[in-house]
Amino acid sequence: MPDPSRLKNYSMPTYLGSPYLAFFFSAFFLAFLCALCVKDFDLALRAIIPTAMLTFELDACILRPWRSQDVEALIRHADNRNVWINVRDRFPHPYTRDDALRWLELAQTLPPDTQLAIEVDGEAVGGIGLEPQTDIERVSAEIGFWLSEACWARGIMTQAVTAYSDWALNRSGLFRLYASVLAWNPASMRVLEKAGYQREGCMRKSAIKDGRVIDRILYARVCD
Repeated sequence: MPDPSRLKNYSMPTYLGSPYLAFFFSAFFLAFLCALCVKDFDLALRAIIPTAMLTFELDACILRPWRSQDVEALIRHADNRNVWINVRDRFPHPYTRDDALRWLELAQTLPPDTQLAIEVDGEAVGGIGLEPQTDIERVSAEIGFWLSEACWARGIMTQAVTAYSDWALNRSGLFRLYASVLAWNPASMRVLEKAGYQREGCMRKSAIKDGRVIDRILYARVCD
């Protein structure tokens, strides 16, 4: 069962100051009470705080849904070879305006809790997300993340991965998070280790990046 103190990690967006405030709160409160009646706190938490509004206010950053207004910041921070070299090739390089617009459009169609922007000083400087697995692996999800080079070595990603992983593993039906890190990327390995992930092994010659065949290191964190 999740710790009720985790409620502090969530915040309602400013548009709840609209005339629809009473409707939203009455609907959420009713769902919350119904869930509590069956003694399912996790369900109650998700009922009163819809995933579409999922926001984590952390000391070093904010995790929140992507917005169309993020386009300029996304281009500025994502168009960097030092970022691209450590992620999958579906992350473009160079990162153009068209790439940014396509991503922001796609993000609107994905489950809102699976792809979040990392905001620092009022602008999106990175991203974090989950890729839920299917079939017999549906109890697992792969976690991925990237961060602007301008924000490296400030503890931002460690906070983001820790908070997001804590939340994800308190969701009903999800028992394991994992990540595969290119062998030349020790910084991401340290982030995962600080966030409670354990090294499970080396997948030898399992990836090709920038024309080089390379090992990947497998990390995982499981539900207690």
